[in-house]
Amino acid sequence: MLEDRDVETMFGYPGGAVIPIYDEIRDSSIRHVLVRHEQCAAHAADGYARATGKTGVCLSTSGPGATNMVTGIATAYADSIPMLALTGQVGSKVLGSEAFQEVDAYSLMMSVTKHNFRVTDVKRLPHAIDEAWQIAASGRPGPVHVDLPVDQINAQIDEAMTNEHFGIKKPWEDVSGIPDAVRLIKECQKPVIFAGGGAVGAGASDEVKRLSQMIGAPIVTPLMGIGIVPSADPLNMGALGMHGRMCAMEAFQNSDLIIAVGTKFSDRTYSPHTEPSKKCRVIQIDIDATQFGKSNRTSVDIKCDAKKALGLLIDALGGETRHDPWTRQVKEWKKRCTCNYDYYTSPIVPQKVMKELNSFFDEDTIITTDVGQNQMWAMHFLDVKRPRQLLSSGSFGTMGFGLPAAIGAKAARPDCKVATVVGDGGLQMVVQELATAVAEKLPVVVVLLNNGWLGMVKQWQKLFWDKRYSETELGDDPDFCMIAQAYKAKGIHVERAGEVHDALKEAFDCGETCVVDIKCDPEEDALPMLPPNPALAPVKGRCKF
Repeated sequence: MLEDRDVETMFGYPGGAVIPIYDEIRDSSIRHVLVRHEQCAAHAADGYARATGKTGVCLSTSGPGATNMVTGIATAYADSIPMLALTGQVGSKVLGSEAFQEVDAYSLMMSVTKHNFRVTDVKRLPHAIDEAWQIAASGRPGPVHVDLPVDQINAQIDEAMTNEHFGIKKPWEDVSGIPDAVRLIKECQKPVIFAGGGAVGAGASDEVKRLSQMIGAPIVTPLMGIGIVPSADPLNMGALGMHGRMCAMEAFQNSDLIIAVGTKFSDRTYSPHTEPSKKCRVIQIDIDATQFGKSNRTSVDIKCDAKKALGLLIDALGGETRHDPWTRQVKEWKKRCTCNYDYYTSPIVPQKVMKELNSFFDEDTIITTDVGQNQMWAMHFLDVKRPRQLLSSGSFGTMGFGLPAAIGAKAARPDCKVATVVGDGGLQMVVQELATAVAEKLPVVVVLLNNGWLGMVKQWQKLFWDKRYSETELGDDPDFCMIAQAYKAKGIHVERAGEVHDALKEAFDCGETCVVDIKCDPEEDALPMLPPNPALAPVKGRCKF
């Protein structure tokens, strides 16, 4: 059934309850990537899905195998990533008897999946797989879990049944607000397009750019929306939010109309520090009606796929509705939003690493990030050229995401150069996956910003907790190059700024998995930073504006 749905790759880790499936994998056309930890099977399937837009597939055994996958599944759920998560289960006749490696995975997964199935009758297996596959990718995408008791996996089934298809209810649409949306656009003077992960997922890049050009509106994004239009686009203000760009915040705060496309007004982007005046109105386009109303403003809500809705809106506008003074103003803000750095300091500043990484960042490059300061520097300074090029854990903020997601992206797009930007804290959570990259011949470049601290937590303690550093210094970090070599990967030490470019070039050119261990300044903060307490002033650092 997975082959019939054109599944080419799946990620997993075997155990007793899923041996029957693994036995069949030997004779299938599907490539199985053996990870070293089940959490990373889910992260790799997630990276595969983010890089392609296809549904990622992961598989684990029962009990601890299933529980280990929960974090990766929750990460995908928080960012609306399509995934099919398969778990083995003890035999259906001993469910609830505290059998060996039994856990109620069905209940456990409910809060982090779109839907769940438990197959206690093999005749229901085709129904579960078919519906799960459709549900994962329909409407607002997300992971779907199928729990598979071992006796049902071993049971016989009429093969004709596996060709049956079962319909699911298609998401309902309501585009009746299009005329009101057109009216708001023609009445406003300072429109802003706020485009998130839903716009990327819907493939609405061209429509977002076209609408921006038609009405002269700047584009701001949350982390998940980066790449919806190229970073270099003069109307792309960049990321908004706690660590966003000052020009994005200026444009957003001064707007009188927000056109929100596939974004959920998260607390990390939409806060008392960033929100415009109460007179600002909202057009919200989303396939998920639960997202409406989160802006707490007068809003025209359009429940529809983002690509389709924007197409209808563009057609209804009928031509350009220019806001030239506003367009000139936001372009000036972007021009002034620059930062001064001495790129040849010692220790190395992470901004220097991002600057050099940009010289290797072409259309055929995919970069994943881990979570923390490394993620924010990548968000600010990488020159992203297209959707699905910068992959990062947004809503769940999962440390350890970067490396396995890069492996999944490389499996999905073997033609692309794939790198991951990580910190020394996050890398050590999943460092064993270097073995996966090597053994599976999925070479990735690990750009390690090594500062010896849990940097983002330290930064909070520094700025808001009177420098009372508690359990954030990692102490005696290992020699990461020696670890890489132990896993039969390549390792390169970088201690001087002048070495960064050549080290990255060697890593990308070597054709093997490579850890570039770059010693970075532990006192460099990811700025600007909007504090969680609205009463506190933003920390702007060295930003001119």
